[in-house]
Amino acid sequence: MRYISTRGQAPARDFADVLLAGLAEDGGLFVPEAWPHFSLSDWRAMRGLGYAELAARVMQPLVGAAIPFEVLLGVCGEAYAGFGHPAVVPLVQLETGLFAQELFHGPTLAFKDLALQVLGRLFDYLLTQRDQRITIVGATSGDTGSAAIEACAGRDRVDIMILHPLGRTSEVQRRQMTTVAAANVGNLAIEGSFDDCQDLVKAMFADAGFRDEMRLAAVNSINWARIAAQVPYYVAAALALGAPEREVAFSVPTGNFGNVLAAWAARRLGLPVARLIVGSNRNDILARFLASNDMSVAPVQPSLSPSMDIQVSSNFERLLFELLDRDGEATRRTMLDFRRLGRMAVPEPVWHRARDLLHGFRLDDAGTEAEIRRLQAASSYLADPHSAIGIAAARALRCPGGVPTVAMATAHPAKFPDAMQRATGKRPALPERMADLLTRGERFAVVPNDLGAVETAVRTLVGRNTASRTF
Repeated sequence: MRYISTRGQAPARDFADVLLAGLAEDGGLFVPEAWPHFSLSDWRAMRGLGYAELAARVMQPLVGAAIPFEVLLGVCGEAYAGFGHPAVVPLVQLETGLFAQELFHGPTLAFKDLALQVLGRLFDYLLTQRDQRITIVGATSGDTGSAAIEACAGRDRVDIMILHPLGRTSEVQRRQMTTVAAANVGNLAIEGSFDDCQDLVKAMFADAGFRDEMRLAAVNSINWARIAAQVPYYVAAALALGAPEREVAFSVPTGNFGNVLAAWAARRLGLPVARLIVGSNRNDILARFLASNDMSVAPVQPSLSPSMDIQVSSNFERLLFELLDRDGEATRRTMLDFRRLGRMAVPEPVWHRARDLLHGFRLDDAGTEAEIRRLQAASSYLADPHSAIGIAAARALRCPGGVPTVAMATAHPAKFPDAMQRATGKRPALPERMADLLTRGERFAVVPNDLGAVETAVRTLVGRNTASRTF
């Protein structure tokens, strides 16, 4: 299994090298050189499997020969053994034909755990095999950072530095990152938005000297392995609802486009997905694009759903590459112009192809609060602000003909206690293992939106730890 860059100017790699590289040298994102395909009998053979084995079997064609299947199966077994629900990703029926798939039963209470618990162990395996060390840099709008830190804290061959936008995550989200005392973990609060954090991470990868010096790797969904490890839960939901004989639809609250891209990838692998719904908050660039071909950047507006406070959705580049018939040069020009002009020029035929695949939906803060209250009253279901947007989108745009629609419940409501109190009058409690989170000491540095300052901080973290490591 080989991977190529969406911008066509980087060498092809196998899955292991893509995992460790993260971003391609030409600034593009890695995608399969050729897509595998599961047959109807393949899907049927996965029915009834436990989630860990299902995940390994879904990922195996995407991993190829780079990692033995027995190793991948063991990694998935370890990754999901500590999740707080026996089904790992349970389905909850909200009303006739409408389901929520709970993706928040992992150690940091968000869907990012499902991929990052796998990635942390894959990093360990490959780095030990190669006798190497890496420095992970990542940007987070709230949940990726804590999930990545949880997966990597204390690992001997990894340093990890996470950038988050100052004052734009919930307190619980921030403290899940900044209260981890492991020496290999660093946190930077950037004076700017998530898009600024994401741009800084990409700039570090584009700085070839720094990239090589620090042996950079990525945990954001710019890393293809993140996408590959998110595909299985779509398969699990579809099989539970009758696939492959029955189609399903998915509604995904969306910020950086990685989660909904994983749903699209499941469809590309042959899963019978009838419709993909993209839920946006007031930062509605994707909804505007799907409604009127307006992919133009606006200032990021803080909202009740901070993990979706994003205007530049990195993973859209992977879909754009497919929509442009895998033309790397056309993708490169389009993305460079987008960054330069703040507006993406998408030809009308390409836009129509996107609309055939995706349906957009926007919900502002008032609508989000109303949906949280409606769900609680109608079904006694407590949804966090992100999940509520996905559920509202599913209700508004569900498929005709009795096709079941599954909304992704991406975070535990206790991660957003202020928003939940505003909507319901009650503050949901954190799990017992996190009960003292709000009193733990924090460690992070506030830095300007400046590449030099961030690179200095990363060098300091790595330099402090290198001398103490022996293998």
